Amino acid sequence: MTSLLILSVLWTAAQPSSEAKSPRVFLLDAKQLVQERQRARGHPDQPDEVVKAARAEADKAMKAGPFSVVQKSIMPPSGDKHDYMSWAPYFWPNPDTPNHLPYIRRDGEHNPEIKQIPDHDNLGKLCGTVRGLALGYYLTGNEDYAARAALLLHTWFTDPETKMNPNLEFAQGIRGVNTGRGIGLIETRGLTEVVDGIGLLAGSKNWTSADDKAMQQWFTSFLDWMQKSPHGQDESRSKNNHGSFYDEQVADFALFVGKRDIAEDVLKNVGQKRIAVQIEPDGEQKLELARTNSWGYSNFNLRALTELAVLGHHIGVDLWHFQTADGRSMRKALDFLLPYANGEKWPYQQISEMHPDDLAGPLFEAASAFNNPEYEAAAKKLAGSSQNVNMVLQAAKPDQPELKQN
Repeated sequence: MTSLLILSVLWTAAQPSSEAKSPRVFLLDAKQLVQERQRARGHPDQPDEVVKAARAEADKAMKAGPFSVVQKSIMPPSGDKHDYMSWAPYFWPNPDTPNHLPYIRRDGEHNPEIKQIPDHDNLGKLCGTVRGLALGYYLTGNEDYAARAALLLHTWFTDPETKMNPNLEFAQGIRGVNTGRGIGLIETRGLTEVVDGIGLLAGSKNWTSADDKAMQQWFTSFLDWMQKSPHGQDESRSKNNHGSFYDEQVADFALFVGKRDIAEDVLKNVGQKRIAVQIEPDGEQKLELARTNSWGYSNFNLRALTELAVLGHHIGVDLWHFQTADGRSMRKALDFLLPYANGEKWPYQQISEMHPDDLAGPLFEAASAFNNPEYEAAAKKLAGSSQNVNMVLQAAKPDQPELKQN
């Protein structure tokens, strides 16, 4: 009996552990997370920097929310508070008309009136909070984190009393002009964090298969709206950062709901549709340089492109090495911006404070993709002593096997 018991224990130990199963995430590095989780669970009294940062963020997130689109006091044009609503941030009262309509554009200058509708801010808080809690749960096993993440997800997406309808019909409306625009789709880019958060919650007693199914249904409906609605189709035609973030959302959500064909169609066209159009042979991004906050928008678009490259890795599309005959590529865009992040004077318009560390995220991703120690050193210098869990994760990210160019 004793020998049989010993054999049983040895056989059980030899089986693949559920702890080692990769989480279903698309922008985070699943292999890295498995390693971090095993390390954290095996040595709970010796947390590394990733676990410390994740735990600190999750502890803070325990006090946030819950958030809901019904918390606004202004009714959307539909008469349904479950519809998301926001006003265009760069549009201001018209000084030349008695009723100040139609509002006029002042690029890069945020009109504080937009704060009267909290949906945009609340969505941003929701996305970061959910992913922070889910990451904390995944690494530490603390079910309190998972329970709080589940509450936030239920409140925003599935509770009949508080859920958001899966559309953005009334996002970034311009008073006196329209009630919403395709440009408003930029405001849901943080939902990619929610998608990864859901993947990290798998296995928690506080996250059921019914919960997962409900989220799949919501994102399926939202993806369908993105592709078929006039606003969504308008955003898909945008040539600047809006088009890039549209593609990222469609690809990410399609992978999440199992519509791989949609993701493949988007990602296989990013090279010619986005990189070849947006980036000049010397690395300039002309459409972003035309903005009043040209540094911020150049990095913003590059972030979207690098995240598209991360998504491309899931289906074997190598956007990192895509290059046109005249040299347009993501790497050229990165190399164009790097000297200015390192202190060289930015020669274009930037009306708000310039943040050199805007380039840190894309640099970390590129360092891993190209196995480039110079990029890694530059990224770590820009990130400094930041305890932001995104920065800490990227700083600890292992190099990726290089893909063959498609």
